[in-house]
Amino acid sequence: MRMLDIIIKKRDGKMLTQAEFDFVAQAAARGTVPDYQLSSFLMACFLRPLTDKETAMFTRAMAHSGERLNFKTVTKLPKTDKHSTGGVGDGISLALAPLVACAGIAVPMMAGRGLGHTGGTLDKLESIRGFNVRMPVTSIYRQIKKLNVCMFGQTATLAPADKKLYSLRDASGSVESRPLIVASILSKKYAEGVDSLLMDVKYGSGAFMQKLADSRKLARALVNTAKLLGLKCRALITYMDQPLGRAVGNANEMRQSIEILKGNKTLAPDFYELLMQEAVQMVLMSGVQKDARQARVMLEKYIDDGQAAAKLREIIKCQGGDPRSVDDPAGYFTCAKFKYELKADKNGYVRYIDAKTTGRAAVTLGAGRNTMEDAVDFGAGIWLSKKCGEAVKKGDVIAVLYASDKKKLADGVSLFKTAVEVGPQKPAPYKIVKEVIK
Repeated sequence: MRMLDIIIKKRDGKMLTQAEFDFVAQAAARGTVPDYQLSSFLMACFLRPLTDKETAMFTRAMAHSGERLNFKTVTKLPKTDKHSTGGVGDGISLALAPLVACAGIAVPMMAGRGLGHTGGTLDKLESIRGFNVRMPVTSIYRQIKKLNVCMFGQTATLAPADKKLYSLRDASGSVESRPLIVASILSKKYAEGVDSLLMDVKYGSGAFMQKLADSRKLARALVNTAKLLGLKCRALITYMDQPLGRAVGNANEMRQSIEILKGNKTLAPDFYELLMQEAVQMVLMSGVQKDARQARVMLEKYIDDGQAAAKLREIIKCQGGDPRSVDDPAGYFTCAKFKYELKADKNGYVRYIDAKTTGRAAVTLGAGRNTMEDAVDFGAGIWLSKKCGEAVKKGDVIAVLYASDKKKLADGVSLFKTAVEVGPQKPAPYKIVKEVIK
């Protein structure tokens, strides 16, 4: 089999076989063909889009290009995970994994780092001193057996073909190909060995896909492909035109998630509602409950009786972190030393806070990174004292911004000011979950 023949076949619009996708994935993982041929293949796939069946075959090939996790001998419990397409203030996974694990479901949650204006779960977890996200497979298995849950980063041997092809997509101008996006996302999750998968596909200014129609197409493609691979899968299409919750930044978001798991359900109502809806869907797919209302009652009980917070404390302790972060989140998570209070200059309502601009301001403050090599300041970020729809009087604090550098603070404030709109009329409420795709 020759790479050139596969490129030409796809260039001419012909359907590839599983063996041909396997050849490409193994070549990418092992470096047995030059980058220019892999890039040519990606461009051929961009110009001649993969069918749903081809997307599933390519996903399977990339998942099998390296080591796969296998929990069959570790636990008999149903296994599930969740993936979000990324947003601003989206620390849902931090609370979701321990909450769902309380329901007798195994949650091997593989997460990533933030890049650009979107935050990353691993960075947020590492705001807890000592928390280890780089775990060997044996440790992941051991923790799943003990706690039902583990939160970790992608190992070097998991779907290595995707890592190579992902970097080449950006360099070859093929990033926007929906089938390639789907294959990239699902290959890592399929390699995890889970039974079901929940997709959180966002739309709005702070989302990867800003138009609702595009997000809906991506969600349907993800669900359809996952089902072809034998995974139970559902997708929530969720609102990301404005930041989720009140916290933006790593320590800020970790603290918010802990406070909510400890029972402060009114702290950030939009965050809490999305948390519950995602948890309910994962419970339903896992077969632990068949009725959504009963599933929600069960999950809320885990928060009310302290089980969810206790589970998070166990995760943190087991992965080398400081459990005092759960005992006293307000005292443990300190913000960067310089701060600025953005105050309302008139009476009215917060009409809008643009998600993308807020995310960019957080990066400017030091809470995120523009390249993977950038360092992250865990204490930098933004706390939204007021959210969209809330009334303000002149002089009320709308948000507090934190940075470790005065110049970064000034630049972040200047940018964030352009994200906020205050007006005389209360805006119409928005639904955090637009629809569910099964």
